[in-house]
Amino acid sequence: MPPLAVQLYSVREQAAADRRAVLRRIAEIGYGAVEPYDAHLDPGGLADDLREAGLTVCSVHAPLLDERRPAALAAAAAVGAETVIVPAAPAGWFADREGLESAARVIGEAAREAADHGLRLGYHNHWWELEQRVDGRPALEVLADLLDPEVLLEVDLYWAATGGVDPAELLARLGGRVRHLHVKDGPATKEGPMTAVGAGEVPIVDALAAAPDAVRIVELDHCATDVVQALADSHAYLTGLVAAGRVSP
Repeated sequence: MPPLAVQLYSVREQAAADRRAVLRRIAEIGYGAVEPYDAHLDPGGLADDLREAGLTVCSVHAPLLDERRPAALAAAAAVGAETVIVPAAPAGWFADREGLESAARVIGEAAREAADHGLRLGYHNHWWELEQRVDGRPALEVLADLLDPEVLLEVDLYWAATGGVDPAELLARLGGRVRHLHVKDGPATKEGPMTAVGAGEVPIVDALAAAPDAVRIVELDHCATDVVQALADSHAYLTGLVAAGRVSP
């Protein structure tokens, strides 16, 4: 099983002040990997800092839908990623089938360019891909059918719940397309601050059981408590679930 990871957007403020220190702290907590979101800004420096901290890269969020795509793909390869993720697409793309067909074409084009760099491409959801329905189904599921099978999905459990679907049931329907999970917790509302994993309303255990082989990436977009402590508490909770046999390693 790949190591438990942190999406570095969680610690963006801390990293802006001292990236090396926060990466060392992430490693000290026990995380083995990270998912950068801004690798294209300083790929060489980030690679050096990650190497020093002993952290690997599970995947990279990157601006792949605009003119920054070539630099973003090169940066993802430079920091050792094998997977690059589209972090979001406009909500209007998910309003109807025509929009989804257009989205699939654009994402497919990015996937082909990613493959030229030896990278696999994935898509990460927010709430709007699930809140909006097309042909009676959550729009994300329709998009999954339209995308090339090689395009993977990174399902965000918090935003799935916020969008009105049960994360575990969604994962069961999407099956093997889901290779990464954003594991986050809180009130499952658009405005509410997130909490350490295990301290909120998201059905974490059921969701992890529904996608036992997916890479687990903890992310806290915004947190009412100290975010580094929340990451530590999340690590303790998730490793505790494994130790207790409630979820697979």
